[in-house]
Amino acid sequence: MPPLTHQKILVAEDSLSQRAIISRHLRKWNYDVLEASDGLQALSLFRRESPPIVITDLDMPGIDGFRLIEAIRKSEIFRTFIIVLSASGDKSSVVSSLAMGADDYLVKPYHPEELRVRLSGAERVLLLQNQELLIFAMAQMVDTRSRETGAHLDRVQFFCRKLAEGLAAMGEEIVTPSWTNQLFSLSPLHDVGKIGIPDAVLNKPGRLTPEEFEVMKEHVTIGADIIARIHEKTGYAPFAFAEDIIRYHHEKFDGSGYPEGLSGDAIPLAARIVALADVYDAISSKRVYKPGFSREACWDIINEGRGTHFDPRLTDIFKEEESFFWGIVEEYRDLDM
Repeated sequence: MPPLTHQKILVAEDSLSQRAIISRHLRKWNYDVLEASDGLQALSLFRRESPPIVITDLDMPGIDGFRLIEAIRKSEIFRTFIIVLSASGDKSSVVSSLAMGADDYLVKPYHPEELRVRLSGAERVLLLQNQELLIFAMAQMVDTRSRETGAHLDRVQFFCRKLAEGLAAMGEEIVTPSWTNQLFSLSPLHDVGKIGIPDAVLNKPGRLTPEEFEVMKEHVTIGADIIARIHEKTGYAPFAFAEDIIRYHHEKFDGSGYPEGLSGDAIPLAARIVALADVYDAISSKRVYKPGFSREACWDIINEGRGTHFDPRLTDIFKEEESFFWGIVEEYRDLDM
């Protein structure tokens, strides 16, 4: 499908006839085309116009396509989708351009419909990237509202990855490198629903009343519903993964958590991991209303939660890797001041 808006696209091609053919197709598909006859002109246009998609030849005067790709990756503010369109289809050219940072490769002569399909794929990737940027901006905004630092999100990511790696070492089949990377990327969204919690509750310095705690508990449903709506519109699988984290990271292994009182393996594994990581960060780090607990106290709290609050396997991994966890706390301590 052609784009609904006039998306900018940069075409870097030294052949006037080839550039004219490509540009004609792109304009027919409703793109706003920027044309460059060499690599230097292309780089200048890119820096001035910031087009989200670049189509480039490899063999060009000035700077070639390889160096153009490298320069774009070094100077881009937002991720650019780069398609190489070259007469050279040899393996070394393909591998080298992808290694430099190209996203796709198309060999001349090409069929216009093939280029159109590749561009549709680029549009989907860029849309999803923009949605993820928006969501992570929301996560950072929540941390700002709740007077926490961005270091909280960073620490939770590192704790989650270490716990996942421990499960993988135990032979947990679903915990593949790809699964672990997804957990690392999406764990910062766990409290995104706090964006819908009133400041008076979110930033109360003392203990919440029972009524206030009920309001606070709503953040898991608010956040999960936000992500669920985005998932429904995009069909992007990672949003389902994120929804599980957000909705269930306050469940407890013995069934005494919220929002649904799930227990044991009924709690999604990613949510079980985030549960321990989030609690450990909360107790070990300084907050506006409390100092961080001592290393020994943090150990005791996590250990006492074995089989009640936390998956026993995760508690055991924590105990094996406690020096790593405390090392992260120490590394980021100054950022909580």
